[in-house]
Amino acid sequence: MNFMEMWDQMGLMAQAVVVVLAIQSVWSIGVMVERYITYRAARIQSREFAPAVAEALGRGNLRAALDFTEQFSKSHLARVLSAGLNEFQAHENSKRIPGEIIEASKRALQRATALGIEDFKRGLGGLATIGSTAPFVGLFGTTIGIINAFAGMSQAEDTGLAAVAGGISEALVATAFGLFVAVPAVWMYNYFTSKIESFVVEMDNSSS
Repeated sequence: MNFMEMWDQMGLMAQAVVVVLAIQSVWSIGVMVERYITYRAARIQSREFAPAVAEALGRGNLRAALDFTEQFSKSHLARVLSAGLNEFQAHENSKRIPGEIIEASKRALQRATALGIEDFKRGLGGLATIGSTAPFVGLFGTTIGIINAFAGMSQAEDTGLAAVAGGISEALVATAFGLFVAVPAVWMYNYFTSKIESFVVEMDNSSS
């Protein structure tokens, strides 16, 4: 029996469960792909940005360092350092004492780091929700399938396999689909979370 035959034999409620799981699956895959591309771009550009900006700052060339932050716009380090350097440059020729300028730059770095973390976390909340709820949606479909199996048994007045086969197939499809949606979502959520933790460390180190 193929999936289309199973689909044709499912009741409306079981089909609705599968549709919900399919929507969750498509959405989670979209988030996974988008986040992976974003994190990969941030990692690649940051590896090129860090030594370049360090050299520019080592020479005291603030303008060159700011140019690098614009050039590597997808780098999380570039976004953070851009905020601090722009704040520092804005007050560089002011009459404020150096300590106040440093504190203002420090606050700008902290704000940029917080915004960077929130940007990296975008979509992960939904991914975690899908990972935790998809098995229960599948379990709901399983319950519906079991109910249909017993209903079929009652209507047929028979306890043979044929009387419950349709309902059992609904239950198994819903269970399998729920796990199929949930497991990758949980895996990728944990993977992305570990990546964010390393990005936070990198941003803090660069700010220092």
